[in-house]
Amino acid sequence: MKNKVVIITGAGSGIGEATALLFAKEGAKVVVSDINDETGEEVVKRIEKAGGTASFFKADVASAAENKALVDFSIKTYGQLDVAVNNAGIGGEANKIADMTLEGWHRVIDVNLHSVFYGMKYQIEAMLKNGQGSIVNISSILGSVGFEGSAGYVAAKHALNGMTRTAALEYSGQGIRINSVGPAFIDTPLLDQLDDEIKKQLISLHPIGRLGRSKEVAELILWLGSDKASFATGSYYPIDGGYLAR
Repeated sequence: MKNKVVIITGAGSGIGEATALLFAKEGAKVVVSDINDETGEEVVKRIEKAGGTASFFKADVASAAENKALVDFSIKTYGQLDVAVNNAGIGGEANKIADMTLEGWHRVIDVNLHSVFYGMKYQIEAMLKNGQGSIVNISSILGSVGFEGSAGYVAAKHALNGMTRTAALEYSGQGIRINSVGPAFIDTPLLDQLDDEIKKQLISLHPIGRLGRSKEVAELILWLGSDKASFATGSYYPIDGGYLAR
């Protein structure tokens, strides 16, 4: 990844943070993007302290304009865009469909689906100018199965996978590879709101006997973003501790 320019959204914590640190360790120039200034700036400081190169750009991925501004910032700062990791997302409202609020539905679709369309739209425009690039969209195991109480999240992740495949068909012939990664339940701040009993129940869904770790997901993202994955495009890669094997 030496001297490659990489955008990572939702990079202030969890999978995004681990991915930013790993890409920077491998020599990439990382644009750390998050809606939280404090956590995003802290990740940049950690990268720089380790001898890497990074900059922070605050962006709400649910905004098309802010996605464009993020890409523009990357090009202005580092001259190009080679890899984009569309990671930012939320769990969203936990309710059955008949009980879900319209606001809750629209919010999770905006952040988890519309954001990836906005990101790819402007990322692809920039990559076409380079004649190459790799986009990794962070989906979920729930991009291929259902989960009670999470209709909005499940719908967004299923749609994300379909959009990823379509984008790959459209642009792989022009040097841009596009894939999605489907983590199972990962031990990130997103799960901090759950009590211990619910966490135990989640662990029991994974034959491997534990939750995933952010660094494990970051390693897969790194591979997909690198030239080592030069023949990988249009695919969905679960990393799930056996969750989908049941």
